[in-house]
Parts: sequence; C-alpha cells; structure tokens
Amino acid sequence: MLCLPLLLLASLSCCSSSEVNPAICRYPLGMHEGTIRDEDITASSQWYDSTGPQYARLLREEGDGAWCPAGLLQPEDVQFLQIDLHKLFFITLVGTQGRHARATGKEFARAYRIDYSRNGERWLSWKDRQNKQVIQGNTDTYDVVLKDLRPPVIARYIRVIPVTEQPMTVCMRVELYGCVWSDGLESYSMPEGEMIAAPGHPIVYLNDSTYDGYQERRLLHGGLGQLTDGVLGLDDFTKSHQYRVWPGYDYVGWKNDSFSSGAVEMEFQFDRQRNFTSMKVHCNNMFSKGVKIFERVECFFKPRLIAEWEPDPVGVDTVLDDKNPSARFVTVPLSQRVGKAILCHFYFADTWMMISEISFQSDMDASDPIMVTLASRTTSEILPSEELNATEGTWWTTSPPAATSPWVAPKAEDSNTSSLVSCLVAIILLLLFVIVAILWRQHVQMRLETAPRRILEEDATVRLSFYSSRIVNGQTQIHQTNPTYERVFPLDLEYHQPITLLQKLPELSQSAEDSACSGDYAEPDITKCTPHQGFQNNVPHYAETDIVSLQGVTGNNTYAVPAITVDSLTKKDITVAEFPRQQLRLKEKLGEGQFGEVHLCEADGLLEFLGRASSEASSQAVLVAVKMLRANVTKTARNDFLKEIKIMSRLKDPNIIRLLGVCVRDDPLCMITEYMENGDLHQFLLQRQSRSTFTLSNNIPCVSCLHLLLMATQIASGMKYLASLNFVHRDLATRNCLVGNNYTIKIADFGMSRNLYSGDYYRIQGRAVLPIRWMAWESILLGKFTTASDVWAFGVTLWEMFTLCKEQPYSWLSDEQVIENTGEFFRDQGRQVYLTQPPLCPNPLFSLMMKCWSRDIKDRPAFEAIHLFLVEQMDGSI
Repeated sequence: MLCLPLLLLASLSCCSSSEVNPAICRYPLGMHEGTIRDEDITASSQWYDSTGPQYARLLREEGDGAWCPAGLLQPEDVQFLQIDLHKLFFITLVGTQGRHARATGKEFARAYRIDYSRNGERWLSWKDRQNKQVIQGNTDTYDVVLKDLRPPVIARYIRVIPVTEQPMTVCMRVELYGCVWSDGLESYSMPEGEMIAAPGHPIVYLNDSTYDGYQERRLLHGGLGQLTDGVLGLDDFTKSHQYRVWPGYDYVGWKNDSFSSGAVEMEFQFDRQRNFTSMKVHCNNMFSKGVKIFERVECFFKPRLIAEWEPDPVGVDTVLDDKNPSARFVTVPLSQRVGKAILCHFYFADTWMMISEISFQSDMDASDPIMVTLASRTTSEILPSEELNATEGTWWTTSPPAATSPWVAPKAEDSNTSSLVSCLVAIILLLLFVIVAILWRQHVQMRLETAPRRILEEDATVRLSFYSSRIVNGQTQIHQTNPTYERVFPLDLEYHQPITLLQKLPELSQSAEDSACSGDYAEPDITKCTPHQGFQNNVPHYAETDIVSLQGVTGNNTYAVPAITVDSLTKKDITVAEFPRQQLRLKEKLGEGQFGEVHLCEADGLLEFLGRASSEASSQAVLVAVKMLRANVTKTARNDFLKEIKIMSRLKDPNIIRLLGVCVRDDPLCMITEYMENGDLHQFLLQRQSRSTFTLSNNIPCVSCLHLLLMATQIASGMKYLASLNFVHRDLATRNCLVGNNYTIKIADFGMSRNLYSGDYYRIQGRAVLPIRWMAWESILLGKFTTASDVWAFGVTLWEMFTLCKEQPYSWLSDEQVIENTGEFFRDQGRQVYLTQPPLCPNPLFSLMMKCWSRDIKDRPAFEAIHLFLVEQMDGSI
C-alpha cells in the first residue's frame, strides 16, 4: 500500500485540475515542520537573538519560545513577522500562539493584522468581507487559535502584524495553512462590475468587492479577487453564502448594453509561460431574470508580457440552456496554446452575464509540489473547515468528506481513448486510497475523541499536550539578565495551563488618557500625547504609520510613509531615467521651502524621452513641475530627497501626480513631475461660477454639480490608492489637486511651498507648519496622522469644492479658535462647530462630509467606501 499514492499521482497526471477548494486547502505550510527555513522568516525587530523571527514556529519552543518585537508595542507601532514562501500559495488559515517558554511566558498577541504581497514590492492589507482588518488573536500563552481568512489570500509573502490597544510586550508563534496556487494566475484585469436596481427590489451589487488591484476609469487592473477565492455562486444570484453581505455578492456581473462590442474583455497574467489545456468558468444561468452563460468566447495568447498578442485566437461557442437555471462550470478547451498572458472576450447571450469563479489548467514542466504534498499526507492531517448552521446559528466542525478529494478530476472532454482509460484507472485507485484514508481517520479519531476542543464563531482553539513527555536533565535554574525573557528549567516540566499571569500591565483608562492629553488647546505639544485607539470586531482598522520624514524641498512632511514601506522601496535602485537638464526651461517659480524651490518648467523632448511621442509631437514642449534641492543642504535633507524620489517613482495611479524623470548626476538635484494644464483645483474653481442659464449665455467660465462630482470621485480614487499602500497624505486640499483637460484630477503635494497659500497654514510654537483648517482633531491635538485623518481632510476638500473655493474653511474663526474647536471635538460635549452645508451641495454629499468629520475614527468611512458612494452618485446624476 505504500506505493499507492505514487501510482495515484502518476495516473492523475492526465486529468489533474487546478481548481481550489478552500474547505480542503488547509495544509500547514511548514512553520512547525521546518520546511519553511529560518532565512525565510524575518522581522522588523526583535528583543534578543533568542527571540528572533526564526523562533516564531507554532508548537515549538526553541530559543526563548517565540518571536518578540523589541520594546513595548505601542498602539501606533507597525512591527511585523514576514514569511517568504518562495512561490504563490492559496492561504486559507492562520494559527497563532503566545510565548509559553516552558510555563514561564507571559506574552501573546490579543489581535493582529495580515499584509501580503505577490512580488515583494506591492503590499496589500487583508480585509474580511465586512471590510475589517483586525483579527482577534490569543487570550493566553497556552492555546493555539486558528482563524479562517475569509476571503483567502493568494500571495508569496505574508506579514503578521500584532495590534494592541495599550503599550505592552507581545510575542507570537505562527503557522500558515493552505496549498500551492497551481493556477499560477498573478492578476486579472476587467471592467468593473455593475448593479441591478429594480423598483421595489433590493439593489443587487455585482462588483468584485475583494479585488486587491487598482481601478482606473471603471476598469480593474493588476489584482485578484472574487473570481479566484474558491467560492462558487449560488443558483439564485440574489442570495449569497453566509457572509452577512449584500445580494449578488458572490458574482461579478455586467449588462449587455454597457458594451458596444457585445463582449466583456478580461486579461489574465501568469507567473510564467504555460502550456494551457483548458479554462473553467463558473457562470450563472438564471434565464428567467435575463442572465445566461456567455454565448461565445475568444481567447488570444501572448508568449511574453512585452510581446504582441498572437493574431489567431481560440474560439468556442457554448450550448445555451433555457431549461435548467442552475449555475454551472463551462469548460473552454485552450488547445495546448502557450502563453504568459491570455486575453479573452466573453460574448453576451442575454441581458446579463455573471461569473463567480475562473480557473486555468495547464501542463506543468515538472511535478507539481502540491500533488506530491497531498499524496504523502493522510486525510486526517487536513484542518477541519467550519460551517455555519444558518438555522440554529451554531458552528459545526466537519472533516472534508471522503468523496471531496483535492484530486477529483474534471470531466474529460477529449475523445482520446488512452486518456479516458487512464482517468478511469485513476478513479479506481482513488477509491481504494479513500477507503484506506477513511479507515486511518477512524483510527485517529478513536485516539483523539477525548481531546478537548471548542469551536468558536471564527476560530478553533486547540490545546497542546505533547510537552508532557519532555524531560530535562539537571535541576539548576538558569536566568537571563533581562527579566522580561526568563529561561527557567524547573524540576517538574509537566506542561500545565497557566491559571493567571503573575504580572499584568495596567489597563489605560480613558480618564487617564484624558488627563494625559488635556492642556492648552491654543498651543498643543503634538509630540507628547499618544492616541488611544481600540479595535472592535465591527470597526475597520486604519493602518497607522511609523512616520518617516521626507522633507523634500519644502522643509516639512507631506506623505507620511510607513517605515517598513520605505525600507522595501528604498532598498531598490532608482528606476527613473536621467532627463537632460539643458532641456528644462524655467517659466515660473511656484514656491519655495527650507531646502529648495518648486518651478513650473517647459521640458523639451519629454514625450520622446518617455516613449510616448508621435512623429509630429516629438519636439513639443510639455509643462512640468520641477522640485530643485539647494546644493548647500545637509546630508540628511539630501538623503531624504533621494528617498522621496524612490518612493514617488513607485506611485503609479491615474489620479496621483507621476514622477517623470530626475536630474541627479550633479547639483542641484531635481525631480520632474507632471503638471496639469489648468493649474491647481483651488484657483480653477475660484475663477468659475456655478453653471446656470446666465453664465452659459454670457460665456462666463462655470462648472456644474456633475463636474464637481466627477472631480471629487477622482480625488477619492487617488486617495483609495494611497490608502491601499498605507500612505497618509497629511495635506489633502484643493490646493494640492491639479486639473487637466476634461476635468481630470491628479493629487500633488507642493501646496505647502507656495506663498499663495501661506494663509492656509499655522505655525505651532515655531516648530511645525500645519494646515489646521483641514486637519482632524486628533492630528492637531495628538499628532496622530492616519488614513482616517485623510478622510477628514477629504470632507473639508469636498466642502471647498462645493463652495467653489470662494471661502476658507471656518473663515469666521481665527486660527486659535479653530484649535479650540478641535478641543471641543476631543471633549465631545456637543459644543463643537461644524462647517455648514454649501448651497450647491446635495444632501447625500453633505451627509458624506459629516461622516468624514465623525469624532470617532471608527465611524469615518474608508476611501474605498467613499469612492463607491461617489461613483453611485455619478451614475444617478447622468
């Protein structure tokens, strides 16, 4: 019987499928077993060598028993444990444990977040289906807590980031669970999903709500989402699995009349060149509501990303079904075509087309590691999935049924007799293997039926017992000099659960925080108070930044960037090309700061330099903004300028100003960025009136509410991109938004350096120049800058736009009174003053502004939600 798995593996090679079943894809990935090597586990910091990242292995107690970041973990700290899996994995589960250290440990993580990356450069923050980032962790140092990632993560790199409400020491041991992502799909791009709004019926949202790429003009680029989460949509698309989400959640859908070509175009990019055999698409077919599977699909192939699409596609016509409304997989043969990217056109058969899952099958050059892994394990090693009994509201633990094997083959569509015979043999061998697995599992269950286990609503807690048999020779107690991590070898090493911790850090009460942070609101010391931010299950977590100073030319900070992000970005060489300095012609000085100046210039030959020029436009001059660093600045300012260049070079979003080139071979150092034809948004709106019959008949420059809404939507889109990178802008306002043709908007950062806007900034005790009229109360009083404080500034920016910038925010208050008003927000006794609703502003948008100015961070909407709301307002206004 030992050779049975190998025979099974060989016989299945003809008909293996890369579909992922999240209920089965729950194998430990190697932290405990050691297949993940020490050098692949890194961390942002560590207390000592004996608490380094290599000791963060679940159920192991080498060193001092766990990974522990250095010092007391503060609520605003971002400390992480990073694991490199060396290839893409489909990760469904995370297990965590505290530092027990042979019954002497006292540290564990009460909560944590997950960041992930597929390439090591672009990092994303995991969120559940309710948009929450914080995962509840351990309650003691003894138990292992398992948490399902719903939705799952497809990544090579994983960062586990402990989160705390108050300063405390934290230690962690970790295991990841999942399986190899054998599809090899790295990203798909497609049009944004639409919604169905019928009178008298709930709105059905068919957007890809878990997509982790970026959006540009209703097109999704560079990410993965619901089409690769392993969850199949139900027959009735208006219902979803038990996620407590909106109707239509499981599907991404499009309407026929939204596409002039009658087809939806989707592009798929893979980790390497592959020989594709088929594509499986799970579609809805509820024809009674105008939904059918696609009528035809045509797929083009590209052997390399820089190559052109091959001209001859693979085309397949489907057999439409008007009798069975069940959702189903449609298998598309891909004729052994080779490519690293695939472009498919899915043609409509009815009013709507809805897809919930897409997977690809391809011939592998070598044996697939996941098949080897599965063949060498018994079914009992798969962690159980958790399913919610919707009727009784209870969680049940279920082992995967024997018939639900990760080796179930797709239906053979090839008439080749030998392939059919091989698959039949594989099925017979599979049945034999399943029988053996069932017998083995029954044997294991008999041994474990008395093991304590309790299943909670989102986790399984497993008690450990294998340490009870460990014996240590000698009776001497050995203590480290550091009292926090104490290595003790007691006489009795029986592994008992700790009853209570002997020492516990005191809880930080709200009254203590109030007294620590109260004082003179007119001149607050923003360096002394640390914000107290809690986390709850129903609260979205805004990632706070370990701020790195990027002084640039203004002498003040604009983007606040997490230190971990700076490290990952600045370790790479500058990829922006050197632009010939002699081809820059100065037109106007836009502003200046402590370390340099910002100039408006004409750049000759820039389009040709960027590879965008046609023969007619190659010599055309382009307006650019040039930041110049003075030659006599300090070494620190010079290094910060170079850091800013590196970070700016990686900001690539249609609504963020792009870095076009640099001049760094000699002094003065320069960075060349985009500049828009119509200048900044503040001046643009200041020179215009509200659109009316009078302004139109007299040719007075004007804007409509729809134009304002269009520009606000673009600002929200750009801020959503920055928030996805954990960047905090800290100076969002109309003066920092540039306007191009057709009301296009790009967010910039040089408003602070312009004398024109010196009245918008307030100097506190000669140390900091702050845009207090745009700042959240916690930013002014506590020095706390987060994505949530950017949301507050967005609300003020929106208010500016609907006043057409004719009035400064809180114009009736002095600067000192503005700061005193933030004190009223802090005290929250109902005496705070808000900006009033502008006459041009519709009620829904003013309601959005008020939500942005919520006193509590947790009550402010995220930029993703703001952008979605504004898009819906746009659709309703057209």
